[in-house]
Amino acid sequence: MRYAAPGLGLLLGTLLSGHVMAADPADVPTVHGLALYGDPRLPTDFLHFPHADPEAPEGGSLVRSAIGSFDSTNPFIIRGTPATGLTEIYDTLLTQNPDEPFSMYGLLAKGVRLDPDRQWIEFDLHPKARFHDGEPVTAEDVVFSFETLTEQGQPFYGAYYADVAGIRAVDEDTVHFDLADSDSRELPLIIGQLPILPAHFWEGRDFEATTRDALLGSGPYRIGTVEPGRRIVYERVGDYWGRDLPVNRGRHNIDRLVYDYYRDQTVALEAFKAGNLDMRIETSARNWATAYDFPAMEEGFVKRLEVPDGQPAGMQAYVMNLRREKFQDVRVREALNLAFDFEWLNRNLFYGAYQRTESYFANSEMAAEGLPSEAELALLEPHREGLPARVFDEPLPIEQPEKMRPRLAKALELLNEAGYVVRDGVMTHLDSGDPLTLEVLLFDTQFERVVQPLLQNLAKIGIEGDIRIVDVNQYLNRLRQFDFDIIVGSFPQSANPGNEQRDFWTSEYAEVPQSRNLIGLSDPVIDELVDTLIAADSREALDTAARALDRVLRWGFYVIPQWHLGQTRIALWDKFGWQEPFPEYNLDLAAWWVDPERGAEIEERQRNR
Repeated sequence: MRYAAPGLGLLLGTLLSGHVMAADPADVPTVHGLALYGDPRLPTDFLHFPHADPEAPEGGSLVRSAIGSFDSTNPFIIRGTPATGLTEIYDTLLTQNPDEPFSMYGLLAKGVRLDPDRQWIEFDLHPKARFHDGEPVTAEDVVFSFETLTEQGQPFYGAYYADVAGIRAVDEDTVHFDLADSDSRELPLIIGQLPILPAHFWEGRDFEATTRDALLGSGPYRIGTVEPGRRIVYERVGDYWGRDLPVNRGRHNIDRLVYDYYRDQTVALEAFKAGNLDMRIETSARNWATAYDFPAMEEGFVKRLEVPDGQPAGMQAYVMNLRREKFQDVRVREALNLAFDFEWLNRNLFYGAYQRTESYFANSEMAAEGLPSEAELALLEPHREGLPARVFDEPLPIEQPEKMRPRLAKALELLNEAGYVVRDGVMTHLDSGDPLTLEVLLFDTQFERVVQPLLQNLAKIGIEGDIRIVDVNQYLNRLRQFDFDIIVGSFPQSANPGNEQRDFWTSEYAEVPQSRNLIGLSDPVIDELVDTLIAADSREALDTAARALDRVLRWGFYVIPQWHLGQTRIALWDKFGWQEPFPEYNLDLAAWWVDPERGAEIEERQRNR
């Protein structure tokens, strides 16, 4: 899809409608970065990110685990299971400062011009920018990347960049994007997140086919070793063109990034203890509380960190597939929610480590509370007929009985209202005679013990549940085709949600394979609320739109919310260095380094075991 320039008729129509004409690029100042609201925090002459140490030593390796298998080195397409870490080989036009809510600074782009009316954006490419084969990065590579990813890549790219109306190379080093009249405030910044691919490398190659080749990029690392299904190694590019840019100074210090593949997290944990892995981000509260009592920890060779996370918690949940008829009745979905006993899980399995997730924007000002505010009502009232009355009349968080017995009694009432009765101990639909059965699809045995209590509670009211554990490849294939009843899914959120919300919630992506609309939502009210959120022109408007969307999603009972933690738990062999304080909004492992003395001591210990 090559976008055409607006024709004369469109131009005349725009003028007659009173629309403001876009500014001439020659009249717009070139800047070093963009912020969603206001100006970027770092000045034009900043030397490095505050959390990066420009004197950090270089060298060493970081070995981490990945779970399952992989069969492709192309992370951008629907086909295949891509290896972990492939984004390391690609540079983007801009890169984000993890210590700001949403500010982007020049990487491949040396300068940026944004039309004051946000009708277009231009990027001037850095004259030194090179791919790993020495070829320069040009504006045509940017055009190729945009068109290829939005036409042939995963559905995410089409959703993310849906409001780009056109793209063209002004000259070899300048690329121009025309922006639709969507009022998407974040669109100029997320265009800067576009990974840039080498057009000359892909000439004559099938972009949509899986491959195990060492693909070409322009980033700080290149693909070194590929052992399909077992290991992938990234090597630091010694003559990386961008190593001295302010956004990179003091970052990308480690020579080798290695991902070893394991069958599941239990095996990976044992590999970490044995010294075969250098670092582990721990997702299990039980493991964090009980599994790190081993000699290397006691001797001081292993340490644990809890790094605060300033981002919204997002939503991790049991996701119900609305494409299945049995989940289309909201009373059934609410009944299933009532059978989930978070307090029991937190007390008996999680060592009290977690908070129950109530909101899709938990841990942020965007989470809806109480009754709708006047500002929220202004967004919701036009849709009153299409929304349940509870959205307007009942406060959040949703009131539910605390004890399981009354919760299950309420669930039975809802199921009876939905046309179900218990016959011979089985929850059965009165009209069809079909039993209400559920399958929870997993790829990791570690989660099985967490699902069992939910299924046991459902069994008490006649709902038969089963757990189906498959390998990662089969799991991904079933997700692509939405072939599941319930999965454990997540909808991560940033401090500034925007275009990605289309992929999560809107009708356009409900039936697109590999979209992130896992639920199968197709609701014009939600579609419009998403558009309103994307178009928000102030922090206050964004928060209001997010709260309205959050309120509608929560009263739809589309998922069974699970839990969240306001920090990242990291276990590591003590050979790494970093600068504190950590960035406020995102963990940046690229700013870490291997300490030469501690690294040598630990590697010697591991060799002698």
